[in-house]
Amino acid sequence: MTNTTKRSNTKDDSPPATPSVQVMERMFLLIDILAGREEAMTLKEISDKAGLHPSTAHRILNDLVIGRFVDRPQSGTYRLGMRLLELGNLVKGRLNIRDAALAPMRELHKLIQQPVNLSVRVGDEIVYIERAFSERSGMQVVRAIGGKAPLHLTSVGKLFLSADEPQRIRAYAARTGLHGHTKNSLTRIEDLERELSRVRQYGYAHDNEELELGVRCMAAGIYDDQNKLVGGLSISAPSGRMDEAWLPKLREAAQTISETLGHQPNARARS
Repeated sequence: MTNTTKRSNTKDDSPPATPSVQVMERMFLLIDILAGREEAMTLKEISDKAGLHPSTAHRILNDLVIGRFVDRPQSGTYRLGMRLLELGNLVKGRLNIRDAALAPMRELHKLIQQPVNLSVRVGDEIVYIERAFSERSGMQVVRAIGGKAPLHLTSVGKLFLSADEPQRIRAYAARTGLHGHTKNSLTRIEDLERELSRVRQYGYAHDNEELELGVRCMAAGIYDDQNKLVGGLSISAPSGRMDEAWLPKLREAAQTISETLGHQPNARARS
């Protein structure tokens, strides 16, 4: 009897075992080899271990050096670069914040029935990494997860700017030009500095239709175990529906998330 093998109709969505681009496969291999040694390795050691011709390994390593994924401490030697540490810390921080924030965000949303957003700073923008909302909220503007917005036009962005030194704030203003999206946008450095002074004084921030007309936001900071501002929790609502009575609930939720991240409440004065 001849055995026949039936092909499954089930679609396999799992990723391939190896990268489809050969140079990517080799790049990952070289990074793994460098990760296995604490000290720098010579080109010969790396190429021998990878089974690659030295010229091939040299070309890929040079590209990784340009991207700061690999360092060249001395001519002909290589080790893992600081860019991997930077990216790893970013991923770790965001995942930890998101995990810690999910339950408090959902609880806050149940209480106020308005969108609750979790954002982090990436360069001169904030990035939305989580959102709790319902269709009944009445919000016309939806900031999708992964969406970005300028620091000076958002409540969470103002929290991050308020934590910067004055010279860094002015450098931000010079880089971005403080472009506005609405007639309420703070487009002059003097106005922004006054606003940031209020944020420092009270410990929370507002967006009064500065990013989108008809939408207001309020935000409280999220701090880690090193007392570093690592994210912001914000409430978005139609301008006529925003209620300042939500602020204590917002700050309590942000504090709960901060404590989950190891922050000590007494480490930072509260207004």
